[in-house]
Amino acid sequence: MIPLVYFIFLSAFLFCVGIYGALTRRNVIGILVSIELILNAANINLVAFNKYLGTPDGMGQVFSLFVIAIAAAASVVGLILIIAIYRDRKALFTDGFTLMKE
Repeated sequence: MIPLVYFIFLSAFLFCVGIYGALTRRNVIGILVSIELILNAANINLVAFNKYLGTPDGMGQVFSLFVIAIAAAASVVGLILIIAIYRDRKALFTDGFTLMKE
């Protein structure tokens, strides 16, 4: 059986990679992928803590499914906004998003 600490380290690593990617990427699609990494790190924590410390009712998995559904909805809304801005500005980099300055 794999110890809980391994899952926590994996989740922390994914979270750190996601934060680094979200803060350093200039491409908007890369930022969305980084946000998905952060949410996947949260899912790993939810499932791991439910397995090792939780009750047998599976609430960690239920919360994980809610996080997956919310992440899918956020990705769809984000991609719709990116497509709308790209049609207007022809840019996918965050430097080209100056809609509020005009």
